[in-house]
Amino acid sequence: MSAGTRGWALLLAVIGALAVSRASRAQDAAAITREGNGKGAPACVTCHGADGGGQAAAGYPRLAGVDPAYLQAQLDAFATGTRDNPVMAPIASALDEDERAALARYYGALSPPAALAEPRATEPAADSAGAVLATRGDWSRGVPGCVQCHGPDGVGVGASFPPLAGQPASYIEAQLRAWQQGTRRNDPLELMQHVSKALSAKDIAAVAAWFAAQPLPSAGGKP
Repeated sequence: MSAGTRGWALLLAVIGALAVSRASRAQDAAAITREGNGKGAPACVTCHGADGGGQAAAGYPRLAGVDPAYLQAQLDAFATGTRDNPVMAPIASALDEDERAALARYYGALSPPAALAEPRATEPAADSAGAVLATRGDWSRGVPGCVQCHGPDGVGVGASFPPLAGQPASYIEAQLRAWQQGTRRNDPLELMQHVSKALSAKDIAAVAAWFAAQPLPSAGGKP
């Protein structure tokens, strides 16, 4: 075997090993979602559902179809304390870095539940306070429209601006309060900390209700 042939064989072997390793991590992530990791992290499906769609009634968010880099950043933030949460902090701390990354990829690859594409039975009016804040903001208070960062109808943009459409209203409210109170401190340029502090409790409830009522066009298909 020539040196060139040996080089190609070695490269192919490395690529093959990486592919096997990635597939193994994906299998491990799927197992963690169903059974936990046996080191203190319980099964993710307990709160976030078998399809990653979350539980609206309990305020647990959808993970399916959310940008993997965003999901990994949140797990890392829970583990390091820049995003305080009494439920998620010990869970994320019980996951090692590879497990957090694998779980983020796993959920990011799932399609959002098809039901999220359906219009809601009740939706705030287009001129409601929540709709106005979400789509236009209130520049007199230095509040931009949420969709300017989170995308049209709140579908999410990349790794820094997660989807808001179809997320539980109680979850969105809780996050805005966390920004206000400083228990969540992992936003780019502290943007959300400044925005949230300009909002009243009534504003927060209104904008959360508006986003929770928005259908998610990608649901049921590719995230």
